[in-house]
Amino acid sequence: MTADFPIDDADELDELELDDAIPEKPRDRATSKNARSPRRRKAAEAPAEDLDEADTSRERLQKVLAAGGLASRRHCEEYILDGRVTVDGKVVTALGIKVDPETQKVCVDGERIKIERRQYFLVNKPPGVISTNADPNGRTRVIDLLPPWKGRLFTVGRLDEGSEGLLLVTNDGDLAHRLAHPKFQVERVYRALVAGVPADEVLHQLRQGLYFTEGKFRVRDVRRIKSSLKSSILELVLTEGQNREIRRLLARVGHKVMKLKRVSFGPLRLGELVTGAYRPLSTAELKQLQMFAASDPARRPQARRPPSGRPARGGKTPTRRPSKKSSRPTGGAKSVKRPRRGER
Repeated sequence: MTADFPIDDADELDELELDDAIPEKPRDRATSKNARSPRRRKAAEAPAEDLDEADTSRERLQKVLAAGGLASRRHCEEYILDGRVTVDGKVVTALGIKVDPETQKVCVDGERIKIERRQYFLVNKPPGVISTNADPNGRTRVIDLLPPWKGRLFTVGRLDEGSEGLLLVTNDGDLAHRLAHPKFQVERVYRALVAGVPADEVLHQLRQGLYFTEGKFRVRDVRRIKSSLKSSILELVLTEGQNREIRRLLARVGHKVMKLKRVSFGPLRLGELVTGAYRPLSTAELKQLQMFAASDPARRPQARRPPSGRPARGGKTPTRRPSKKSSRPTGGAKSVKRPRRGER
């Protein structure tokens, strides 16, 4: 894959500004099993008379909501805890309840949830477009790039406003959960145009990680693709996305990000899709994506390691020792030709 960032863009370093948009933070959850919030205690203690483990036609309420294209399963749990979900006209706040969407009326904010046909789209997000579905400022959203008749859709994960590249858009909340949650270790590959030429020691530092307010940020892998006197193109691999993680990491080590583009997400590749365009996943891509999501993260092949490897102590790249020369003479005195028998 060739880098598609012009290397002379470093001349516009002073004219480019970093994106100041901050994605919505997920709800803070209690770190202890016993330290539950009042709403969670109430939901845990709430009776679930309709819960029927033997009825295979029923599914957990949050899974039904996700299947209806409302959001990922984790965010659907928040809808339930907020008291925004009703089943047959009754407000439900218990996460463990099971329902039958075919025979029961499940509503969110008074609107009935319908099980829609699953849809999967690959979008090449342009800079300046936001990933969230709700924006009070009326900015262009990723879902606005698709026709409205496609129905209720949402992005799997996010890219900040100033970044561009691959985003998966779907109404399959269950699949979205298995691809976006950090515990599933889905690799995201990015190409970044940065100021300057990061040394091998800097790349090793990014792999080791740096500490920020939220905790330790690190990349799974990083390597140089192309360099000039003023800028470089790096390829970086992440398995979870903190708020503006790549930009903050590289700013900490003294290399400002001028452009950032995601080129792959799990088994999906951006390819030649034009900026701002979208396309449905092919049958083969969807099958591969579903198999990938169901696989064990520990057994998935990881991204290619950079050829430079880890720098040696003292910041120097290890050098190969010269091979020992053979003690056999390779030249010098001429060999003496022995006379044949009869010539003496």
